Amino acid sequence: MASMITICALNTYPVKGMTVQTHESIQVSAGETFPFDRSWAIEAGARKFDVAAPAYLPKIAFTQLMSHEKIAGLETNMDVSGGNPVFTINRGGKQVARGDLSTPVGRQIIEQFMAAYMKDELRGSPRVVHADGHHFTDVPAKFISILNLASVREIERVVGKPLDPLRFRANIHIDGAQPWEEFSWLGKTLQIDGAPVFRVAERIQRCAATSVNPQTAERDMNLPRTLMSAFQHDDCGIYVSASADHVLETGHEVTVE
Repeated sequence: MASMITICALNTYPVKGMTVQTHESIQVSAGETFPFDRSWAIEAGARKFDVAAPAYLPKIAFTQLMSHEKIAGLETNMDVSGGNPVFTINRGGKQVARGDLSTPVGRQIIEQFMAAYMKDELRGSPRVVHADGHHFTDVPAKFISILNLASVREIERVVGKPLDPLRFRANIHIDGAQPWEEFSWLGKTLQIDGAPVFRVAERIQRCAATSVNPQTAERDMNLPRTLMSAFQHDDCGIYVSASADHVLETGHEVTVE
């Protein structure tokens, strides 16, 4: 008898490249990413993003772990409970910056801290950017990412040490599937507690961001190379598109239609 596949974590990353925020439940809307997921980003100096006409830009335009592992040394939090996005940055357990990103002054506080903290890594002055309805995801499509923890355990077996699943910065963690089973779901519908919610779009090709240990901020392995050597691909996880509105909760059962 096959094991039951369940959702075991729901994650958002309000500011691209920064700390995960976990949720017990989350509202997903058809054709959209998770609410507040990668809704803000910090430009890495080039100032190419047009807030008035938002369009997809490749990840290298922004601070992110593929190029800037140092940002993993910051603990961040976005609080939208009061209606405005108040962003806090801690370092070593102590608050070092806090600003309301809906205001020029709040953005400037964050930008000034990042300019000092990343002075040797950035090509110019950092800029906090946001546009209503736009998400700074790694691909142009409005996808949600799913990570199969059984596949992560297969990688752990190969490398001989534990891997924090947060290396993969996925929106949804699932467990109960077979390793790499998720790749057989391409083009299929995923039901959540019996309701058709997601269409599986494509595999996620992994980049050097996964080589950064989220606990130490060190680039302690070459994970894409390990994947290619051990499994003849450098993919881990899948992208899905939401086909219906639904409230997801940890513990919900996932079935493949």
